[in-house]
Amino acid sequence: MNGISFTLNGREVTYTGSAADRLLDVLRRDYGCTSVKCGCKEGECGACAVLVDGVLLNSCCVAMGAVDGAAIVTMEGYCKTERFAVLDRAFADLSAVQCGFCIPGMVLAAEALLAKNPHPTEAEIREGLSGNLCRCTGYNAIVNAVENAAKEGNGLW
Repeated sequence: MNGISFTLNGREVTYTGSAADRLLDVLRRDYGCTSVKCGCKEGECGACAVLVDGVLLNSCCVAMGAVDGAAIVTMEGYCKTERFAVLDRAFADLSAVQCGFCIPGMVLAAEALLAKNPHPTEAEIREGLSGNLCRCTGYNAIVNAVENAAKEGNGLW
């Protein structure tokens, strides 16, 4: 068996398990990506969000066979980037983080949005974050943080 080869946070890896295994489980169990949380197992909460070839996906709904040849980014990889530093500072400055459970998915959703639209309106930000649930912070602070990051990004996106 050749396995399923993909890039995980910039590193080439090969998974030799079942193509039917969920990406969420494999990322946590086999690659130690604990930023990818198991929230609903139905693609409704965004806690398991990852970037697959730059597209935001809920990893609980993705079979491993679908990621052969893909580039996957989790918060473990994204947090080492200059773009993350801008979002991180904006989230901290505007108190857009409380318990932190939703934040990896929220930040990756913000990255996906800003990569496509570096100057989104408030309505576009709300739509871009709409697949992610937050039970503590409240969405206004998070939306404001993404707005600030877009303004402060200095052409990063």
